[in-house]
Amino acid sequence: MQLSAQAEILAIIPARSGSKSIPHKNIQSLKGKPMLVYSIEHARQSKLITRVIVSTDDAYYAELAKTAGAEVPFLRPAALAQDNSTDLEVFQHALHWLAEHEQYTPDLVVHLRPTCPVRNAADIDAMINLLLEHPEADAIRSVVENPEPVFKMWFKDADGKMKPVVEDERFPEAYNLPRQSLPKAYLQNANIDIARTNTILHKNSMTGQNILGYEMPDFVDIDHYHQLENIAAHGQEDGAKTFVVDIDGVIAFLSPKNDYSLAEGNPEFIKKVNELYDAGHTIVLFTARGSKTGIDWHETTRSQMERWGVKYHELKMGKPFADYYVDDRLLSPVEFLKF
Repeated sequence: MQLSAQAEILAIIPARSGSKSIPHKNIQSLKGKPMLVYSIEHARQSKLITRVIVSTDDAYYAELAKTAGAEVPFLRPAALAQDNSTDLEVFQHALHWLAEHEQYTPDLVVHLRPTCPVRNAADIDAMINLLLEHPEADAIRSVVENPEPVFKMWFKDADGKMKPVVEDERFPEAYNLPRQSLPKAYLQNANIDIARTNTILHKNSMTGQNILGYEMPDFVDIDHYHQLENIAAHGQEDGAKTFVVDIDGVIAFLSPKNDYSLAEGNPEFIKKVNELYDAGHTIVLFTARGSKTGIDWHETTRSQMERWGVKYHELKMGKPFADYYVDDRLLSPVEFLKF
């Protein structure tokens, strides 16, 4: 249901020049293109955003943004471009400036961070329409499923005493319960946030109290050089990739005494593999089963993959047995779940 035909949708891309983790992080080059430009392009690819503005304190950033197709109607005051400057201050400044100098007030404001160079414009439009379909909502945030329930998390005081982050009478001693019996938790991934102008200006909040969630499969927010290098190496924005995925310890839980007939599938990783398969990526399963013992586990493995519903293009057996593998393209299981 498209409700945005008459709605004025403003995208604001905040891009201050200062950054401690990576100097000039917002314009760092990623595959020959400044990161800021990716967010401008995402906004312009949206079918529903009606205006794209970059809020920056730097004249060079401003010219770069204009060249990429964004407006820069003002330079942000230096006082609002500090390490401790909040999104709320930045967005209220932009909206007040536009109202005062142009008599312009949008219905919704889309927040696109330059540190998220991997983004789908279709998600922007889906979130805009979802917020418009729910007039009771103040804002909508993109989120990813947290790999662990929040009930398993703890605070620790100065004396080393532990206290659960969340306590709920519906789940007594939730930290002792199986993960599968606890509610899922979600983590905001900083990819796309959208708020009503009224929420920002009159409720003095970037979200308000009534917040919708839009689930995504990935968490890509650049704060360190190694993350930038990882994006450049794996290049999610460049289309289909090939994933070589180990079976035992990833697709399947580890089997006692390497008796793979007892193996059980790991639903969390199988779901991720199937998502990547459905998205058009190539999935190659590669396993060392039998390399040490000489036992042929080929048919057993094929049967398990079919029974567990694993989607893949190729199964390779006979990876050499070793105590360590060294690979410059390696992803840990935790990193793999974030793809």
